[in-house]
Amino acid sequence: MCACPSLHVLTITAIAVRSLLAGSVVAAEPADPPSFIHARIVVAWDAYRDRLRFGKGQTLALVDDGCDLSMAEWKASVDGVPKVRVSYDSVDGDDDPRHEGKGYHGSTIGIPSSLNHQGKRGVAFNNQVAVIRALECCHCKIADHETLAKGLQWIIDNHERYQITTVNLAPVDDLEHAEPVPTVIDEKLRRLRLLGIWVSAPTGNHDFRNGISWPACQPNCFAIGAVRQGKDEVYLDRHAKVDLLVPAAATSSSNAICCGSVMLLREAIDAAKYNWHADGPNFPEAMLAILQRTGVPVTDTASGRTFRRLDLKAALDAVFDTK
Repeated sequence: MCACPSLHVLTITAIAVRSLLAGSVVAAEPADPPSFIHARIVVAWDAYRDRLRFGKGQTLALVDDGCDLSMAEWKASVDGVPKVRVSYDSVDGDDDPRHEGKGYHGSTIGIPSSLNHQGKRGVAFNNQVAVIRALECCHCKIADHETLAKGLQWIIDNHERYQITTVNLAPVDDLEHAEPVPTVIDEKLRRLRLLGIWVSAPTGNHDFRNGISWPACQPNCFAIGAVRQGKDEVYLDRHAKVDLLVPAAATSSSNAICCGSVMLLREAIDAAKYNWHADGPNFPEAMLAILQRTGVPVTDTASGRTFRRLDLKAALDAVFDTK
């Protein structure tokens, strides 16, 4: 199923941006307008402005190659609450996550999910972030599994203290894995799943049809792929392991948008007292099932596989039973 990026999409975009600027939601600009409009994030903000807290009280763990915490986006506070709640470096074993070596990606990966600065906002704009440097560069090697596992273990040990509900596991090894690659992160991922913590990773940004990057290929890690912005056309790396598609210019952005959306879905389930047990054996799998059930079906012509594309408004409607 393909949506035409024509007058209809442009009209929705114009209406949504005018709505934001008029102050009906937050008088702010989406961090990624084309993707947010396509995934119906902007209309979800407006529809549930009185029922959701947009990430407040939740922390998103950004597991990547470090971050420049001197950036204004990460020095910001909202109503006295700092955007960066905590930081940790599992490579060096300290709390300084600054980039070292080839690192660069972690300074921006939290923007689509979490930005709240100078009138621009990410999906869950009231959340906080835990910045975790777990390897030298986001374009990783499987040999990085040891320090990634230490970063994930830190989350397991500290999730209650810092209210971590969601993990953006951002690295990609840029290889085409059709099967999982066993490493020491697998037990950490299993434990996070059982704790009810969402963990997802980008599939990769090539044109692989027969596999996706590690760690997205692993069990207990949701694999997030992409459709083109404004058009339901599957592109970049995809495989049967892909769990959900999100409109974006790269799968790292797809995953970031997905993580922010999951935080809003979690809020909605709590606010609506929705019985998620009917959807899955644990909370993350139940949330994925809701996102898939309410998502837009998109068929990849190259493989013949049909995936589901994020529609946040539809997912929230299902939870709140909004007709």
